[in-house]
Amino acid sequence: MRIEPLAVPTGPAVLDLLPRLARALDGGRPIAPYAAGSPPPVLAPDWAREDSDTDGDLAVVIGTSGSTGTPKRAMLTSTNLRASIDATHARLDGPGTWLLTVPGHHIAGLQVLLRAITADSAPHVVDTSTGFTPRAFIDAVDTMPDQPSAPAYVSLVPTQLVRLLDDVDATERLARFAAVLVGGAATDPRLLERAAAADVTAVTTYGMSETAGGCVYSGRPLDGTRVDLDESTGRIHLTGPTVAAGYLADPERTAAAFPRPGTFRTDDVGHLDDDGVLHVDGRIDDVITTGGLKVAPRIVEEAVAALPQIGEAVAVGVPDPEWGQVVAVAVVPAADTTTAHPLTVSELREHLRGILPDHALPRALRHVTTIPTRGPGKPDRAGIRALFDAVGE
Repeated sequence: MRIEPLAVPTGPAVLDLLPRLARALDGGRPIAPYAAGSPPPVLAPDWAREDSDTDGDLAVVIGTSGSTGTPKRAMLTSTNLRASIDATHARLDGPGTWLLTVPGHHIAGLQVLLRAITADSAPHVVDTSTGFTPRAFIDAVDTMPDQPSAPAYVSLVPTQLVRLLDDVDATERLARFAAVLVGGAATDPRLLERAAAADVTAVTTYGMSETAGGCVYSGRPLDGTRVDLDESTGRIHLTGPTVAAGYLADPERTAAAFPRPGTFRTDDVGHLDDDGVLHVDGRIDDVITTGGLKVAPRIVEEAVAALPQIGEAVAVGVPDPEWGQVVAVAVVPAADTTTAHPLTVSELREHLRGILPDHALPRALRHVTTIPTRGPGKPDRAGIRALFDAVGE
């Protein structure tokens, strides 16, 4: 069975693809979504075969958003996708009306469309052809019918949520949704507090292409999903019916990432709190090893960003002849910061002493106007490391 490359446009034109998506979900020819206007995926000979591991159930081959190496294409079956859709609706308020704000060729956007299809409810679309704006969001929400019996849902990345909460009218529309899924990148706890204060029901999601999208909502796995942590490293393993059959035509990387059918070995590390809630601390290759001790960047970032004079923070490890690596932090000042004296690394360390262990205290600091990003709002850590060409207090 050949896999069909499918160009996915932005804006309302994506609705023309709904019949094709429905056929793929119902056992028709599988598709490989890609962004319209970009080159289609290369159809190597292996693409022409039907992988035996999918038992003829292959529905979608979708690119992963990994930060390094050759792109991988996860093989998602109709069973995977339907399990994800059903578990999402079971965790929320049941099937409803969905608003698309993220690219439809990414797993988060594709699942918005597929959830709408299975709910037999036409999705609505924010026109992002010229970028995502509160005005475009407001216009799209205002076209949605008021159906008290059908809950409304939307999926956002954190950057989009920030922009909407900064706009009074957009915030009022956002509060109408039964749930606002927030994923694709780490979400600042302060952002969630802002959303709650505005009566916005934000639900953080954790998942990836290999798990058919989010499979852990607000730190708790969806029905059928199990979270396991490696005792020595904290690496997150996800097991359940949403886990992909592997990577297309890539048995070596499939064997490494899928140790057994239905289990995905992520590149993320995390921990469970006393209530059993999963906290994702970062990617395993982002973990900083300083003086033989490991530091999760997310822990440092949350502590730094909690300071009133800091708007955003990203922590990276940079080489150091004495420590191997040291913790370095790039910060964006808070919007209402008026002091003419920028925070120094020594002052930052004093603020954080007693909050972070000594080995996790930053030893380098850079002030920037914006955090460089890649993908859906994810910090460009390689670009941030390049800012630190000299290290020291």
